[in-house]
Amino acid sequence: QVQLVESGGGVVQPGGSLRLSCVLSGQTLDLLPIGWFREVPGKEREVISCIDRRANNTHYAHWVQGRFTISADVTSNSVFLNLHRLTSEDTAMYFCATAFVGLYGSSCIAGQYWGQGTQVTVSS
Repeated sequence: QVQLVESGGGVVQPGGSLRLSCVLSGQTLDLLPIGWFREVPGKEREVISCIDRRANNTHYAHWVQGRFTISADVTSNSVFLNLHRLTSEDTAMYFCATAFVGLYGSSCIAGQYWGQGTQVTVSS
């Protein structure tokens, strides 16, 4: 069975950085694209970034503006999200999930399997 486990969240000051990890089991990254999403109470879920190793496609939401980077390590079957120059607007629950990445990374849609989430809080 496909399972995903996130880690790396925590409390950081504005302008700080954080590295989130997502470990995938039950399938390999070569066959199963992974995405990062975030949720804030009262707001809709947002796509952040997704990666498809088989097709060499990477998707980033337009609002990321270079502050976040996604990467994957096939050996450990893990996907990472590096967060930089964090602001209070980045406070959210961050999830990784299986995903479908559009042609040339033009889009990303969440799939069936989700992790439990890891909380990121940006506060002075």
